Amino acid sequence: MGSTQKECDYLVLGLGSGGVASARRAASKHGKKVIAIESKKLGGTCVNVGCIPKKVTWNAADIADTLRDSKNYGFHWSEDAPFDWTAFKRMRDQYVEKLNKAYEKNLANDNVEWIHGRAHFTSKNSVEVERDDGQKEHIKSDHILIATGGHPKFLRNVEGWGLGISSDGFFALEKQPKKVVIVGAGYIAIEMAGMFHALGTETHVFIQEGILLPFDKMIQDAVWNEYERIGIKFYPQSKQSKVEDLGDGWKRMHYQSGDKEGTIDCDCLLWAIGRAPEVDDLKLDATGVELNEQGAIGVDEHQNTNIDGIYSIGDVCGKVQLTPVAIAAGRKLSDRLFGDAKDSKLDYDNIPSVVFAHPEVGTFGLAEGPAKEKYGEGKIKCYVSEFTPTYFSIMPDESKVKSKYKLVCVGPEERIVGMHIIGQGSSEILQGFGLAIKMGATKADFDEFVPVHPTNAEEITSMS
Repeated sequence: MGSTQKECDYLVLGLGSGGVASARRAASKHGKKVIAIESKKLGGTCVNVGCIPKKVTWNAADIADTLRDSKNYGFHWSEDAPFDWTAFKRMRDQYVEKLNKAYEKNLANDNVEWIHGRAHFTSKNSVEVERDDGQKEHIKSDHILIATGGHPKFLRNVEGWGLGISSDGFFALEKQPKKVVIVGAGYIAIEMAGMFHALGTETHVFIQEGILLPFDKMIQDAVWNEYERIGIKFYPQSKQSKVEDLGDGWKRMHYQSGDKEGTIDCDCLLWAIGRAPEVDDLKLDATGVELNEQGAIGVDEHQNTNIDGIYSIGDVCGKVQLTPVAIAAGRKLSDRLFGDAKDSKLDYDNIPSVVFAHPEVGTFGLAEGPAKEKYGEGKIKCYVSEFTPTYFSIMPDESKVKSKYKLVCVGPEERIVGMHIIGQGSSEILQGFGLAIKMGATKADFDEFVPVHPTNAEEITSMS
């Protein structure tokens, strides 16, 4: 096959949310010639195997919970009606395909040339791209952005590990598993455990230590207790030694949990042990770009790598692995490189995060432990509230799900440096309060606010 030579002002490797945002900003706002490369589907992890299909699935699981709750409100329906996983997946896939096409249209509207293929560096300012048709293109640019994202990890030291799927594979499941084994304790494992259970799959979660370890202890304990209450089984201090194929889609996992050895059969084994930066075939040795201890591309506060003219954003540089973070960093980088905002950079402090568990978790700023380490234990005061939302007020005790809120305050002025909430509507509640905290709100500011009543969020303004 032949090859072609091209040059551009800005070359973007990876068209996930961050790469798309940076490419479009450089082309549309700053008038630069931009070429972008993507080897998979447009939109990256978030659109295809992350935030979007995950939230759609969470919506389905939330509807399932609501249907069960509805009997307490006088509705009568038959529980014999099963959830049609296959039909739901088809509708979810159709929505994702619409987003893929929307991304393609937006790139075209902003005059971003994009190539479907795999790229690797040949020098610090040039890459070779192998297109789907086998043709190779050589592209040079003085400004190259690496925004290639990440990929799921597997426990490859476990015999038979390939019988399991990753979080990517979760979205490819054509039918609903009867019994799932999830290995992992982070937000992906916890979210998928909650969705599986709510939709009717028997759910088992294998962990090494606790769950949601970066989160406030109150959140960890509340999620653990609620999941156990609804019937999700945890296996702490666990290790996996072997997975066997039993046929007909069933597997047997051999494990040790504490000092107990055992086996468990399932028709779905899900590895949810984290994600790794997508750097393996970029041939970074041709550039001199350095990786950090986590294997991610090292960058400074302006997204610069150690090599002039090469930058990185998003999951591949391993800072805060959230879609809005990648988008914001990508836009600010393009403004700095090609506009007048020469010090444009993203502030990585105080970025809100949500876990779409059952119930939802919202967290912003410092957890109680890190706050005490940073400011000193004597300077920290926490306000905590536990209550039953009005939604559950008329239900029997066994159907009620409590909400828990915590504010972490520092100094005599009680400036809020952390907010941690679990309960109904937490993702939406966090948005406004997070903005207030980012602007320097104090506990007194919250106390002075006249809240909307009756709402869950009003509890945050009246904690004592």
